[in-house]
Amino acid sequence: MRAAVTGGTGVVGRALVSHLVERGHEVSALARSEDSARALESLGASPVEGDVLDRAGLGPVFSGLDWVFHVAGVNEMCSPDPDYMDLVNIQGTRNVLEACRSVEVGRLIHTSSAAAIGEPHGTVASESSPHRGSYLSRYERSKHLSERVVREEAEGLDVVVVNPSSVQGPGRATGTGKLLLDVLNGRLPILVDTTISIVDIDDCSAGHVLAAERGVDGQRYILSGASLPVGRALDLFRAATGRTVAPRFAPGWVAIGGAGLLEAGARLLGRRPPVCREMVRVLRAGHVYDGSRATRDLGLAYTPLETTIQRTVDWFKGEGMLL
Repeated sequence: MRAAVTGGTGVVGRALVSHLVERGHEVSALARSEDSARALESLGASPVEGDVLDRAGLGPVFSGLDWVFHVAGVNEMCSPDPDYMDLVNIQGTRNVLEACRSVEVGRLIHTSSAAAIGEPHGTVASESSPHRGSYLSRYERSKHLSERVVREEAEGLDVVVVNPSSVQGPGRATGTGKLLLDVLNGRLPILVDTTISIVDIDDCSAGHVLAAERGVDGQRYILSGASLPVGRALDLFRAATGRTVAPRFAPGWVAIGGAGLLEAGARLLGRRPPVCREMVRVLRAGHVYDGSRATRDLGLAYTPLETTIQRTVDWFKGEGMLL
């Protein structure tokens, strides 16, 4: 198949490009800089100058393709510029959608997020869960609205949506990956007791391709291999690292107050806070995602959680990230 990937140098996009190339697909990917172009070439893809915010330039890039994987997006908590995140995640998605439709791409695979589901608190989220009607973060809002763009403005274009939970594995050292590193390195001594959901980065890539091959037009597929209490996750990381990691768990209201103080201090210093109230709200809510539909309908086999954690720790060690 001939495929294009937006966001091909990001954590998910880079893994997806490698996955596609390894399976013999002809892959092109948008590049916004010479460094990005070199990184894509090293993965075996053909870099093409382009930006999801440049609607006019996308059509020629996508012309004649079987698949377009729209992975590009801004994934941030405590964002210094949430309006730019909205622009990329919402308008960028609209631009990709319109470009794909204009040149009759075979199928668009849109990378949303499990956060976009917005399930009511305390429920297990599935593809059909009703949205709670409010947002925990600007990121969640932007991904929910971008998925709405795909759903409401496809106008005959064949589109499949994938909703990954927290992507972990080699290559992830930002977002929740950074939180894990901070805990393991003793830089985050206080946590919120919550439930997290994880998908291995290789499973996330495989799920994208299976959605392209077997997904049903107009449907969404959650990609999530395991859900567990954060305390259990710490036990697994202790076993994988051999370290005694013993952060304290703070009540949610204490964590919110502390995050507010960190935000205020960061503003005074002109810095970005390491933790913010938005982040704590997301953590306090906790999420349990049901990723079984991707197994039933697409044939996705999830990596055992212990394997994902060991691979993640080994990569941290290899990159010299564990202090």
